Amino acid sequence: MKNAPFPIEFLPCSAERIPLADSSVDAVVTTWSLCTIPDADTALKEMKRVLKADGHLIFVEHGRAPDPEVRVWQDRLNPVWKRVAGGCNLNRKIDELLEQAGLQFVEIERRYTEAPRAFGYL
Repeated sequence: MKNAPFPIEFLPCSAERIPLADSSVDAVVTTWSLCTIPDADTALKEMKRVLKADGHLIFVEHGRAPDPEVRVWQDRLNPVWKRVAGGCNLNRKIDELLEQAGLQFVEIERRYTEAPRAFGYL
C-alpha cells in the first residue's frame, strides 16, 4: 500500500460501524467478506453512507447459486460450513443484499469457479 499512487487507508473496524464521515470516500473494496459479516445489510448501508455520490463499491463475493440443484446442497451444507468456516455462509444472496442497501450495479460478472459448485459460485 505504500507504493500506491494514491492514498489508501485500511480501517481495522467492524463493517457495521465505519468510523468515517458521510460521503467521504471514493471507493470501498470488499472481498470475500459479505458471506461472513454478521449483519451484512447494516454493513452495506454503512458502505453506501461513506461513499461519495460518484463513489464505487468494488467487490468479489461468493454466494447463492442460480441452479436449484446447487442451492439444495448449499442449504444442506451451510449450517456445518458456517461453524467450521468462521461464520461464512454459502447461500447468501449477495446481489439482493447490495440492491436492498440501495446500491446499483454498474458492472457485474457471475460465474462458477473450478471449485465444487456448492462452494464456487461468484
